[in-house]
Amino acid sequence: MNTTAVPATGEPAVRKNSPGAARGPRRPGRTRRTALPYLLLLPALLLEILIHLLPIVIGVAMSFKELTQFYLRDWGAAPWRGLDNFRFAVDFDTPAGESLLKSFTTTCLFTVLSVGLCWLLGTAAAVFMQETFKGRGFLRALFLVPYALPVYAAVITWSFMFQRDNGLINHVLHDQLGLTDNPSFWLIGDNSFWALLIVSVWKGWPFAFLIIMAGLQNIPKELYEAGALDGAGMWQQIRKITLPSLRSVNQVLVLVLFLWTFNDFNTPFVLFGKSAPEAADLISIHIYQSSFATWNFGAGAAMSVLLLLFLLLVTGVYLFFTSRGRKATDA
Repeated sequence: MNTTAVPATGEPAVRKNSPGAARGPRRPGRTRRTALPYLLLLPALLLEILIHLLPIVIGVAMSFKELTQFYLRDWGAAPWRGLDNFRFAVDFDTPAGESLLKSFTTTCLFTVLSVGLCWLLGTAAAVFMQETFKGRGFLRALFLVPYALPVYAAVITWSFMFQRDNGLINHVLHDQLGLTDNPSFWLIGDNSFWALLIVSVWKGWPFAFLIIMAGLQNIPKELYEAGALDGAGMWQQIRKITLPSLRSVNQVLVLVLFLWTFNDFNTPFVLFGKSAPEAADLISIHIYQSSFATWNFGAGAAMSVLLLLFLLLVTGVYLFFTSRGRKATDA
């Protein structure tokens, strides 16, 4: 029972277990402990500003200027163009705008195919690896090799394999299996799109496999046992148990794969060099060529800003609909 002592002055004393009495003055050690997490985050925040935010701000400023090779020594002296660089980029009646639109269409098709195949292969391999069998650990490690290899080493190896006269691909398809009449050109022409897609899927599907395999560990085995007792086969279990349980994992995975694939610059640059074939002209390599081949860095920066706005828009719409669907499912 709490009692309040009345002092001689007639004023009621503060209760001993009241919140006001428990607080007291803030001690210096508590202040240091409160500030410690922010101090630990400060180096990462500074690096984030220097590596990502500052170049974005500089790129946006460059997009409003006529920054060509004549102003490389003094960027501040470049004339102000306002929105003219953006109008130049989206004017689809001009060769520059038409080529940008075609590159954007190619990138969208490439991204849809690459992300879809990466997710399909990763899901199939992860579900297959859930079963216990001899050599499962070795296969798991083998499947992760493409993801662990350095990008440049892996893509250069593929470029040698795609060579017309002495590449492994033509040796197997033409010399060994006889599926083609003549050795194919894989790094030029229309086949360059499929060569780029093969390398992208080979390089990206182990990441999907790793994420989905981790998500499968959180699905209780009792659900599969109950489904088997109810007579559900393997495909019904995948459709009714596995995929619904992996909904949140797949939502994040697809978004990450989309952003990585749409922005991929290293793969086409290493595979084809500075000038990619028209069939494999992704928007990242197209912006690079528009900036460094013509030395029009203002127009290239405007294209980069447009690409950033497009990705932000797609990401926002995707997150809106996925979160809306998640709330409807939970309700």
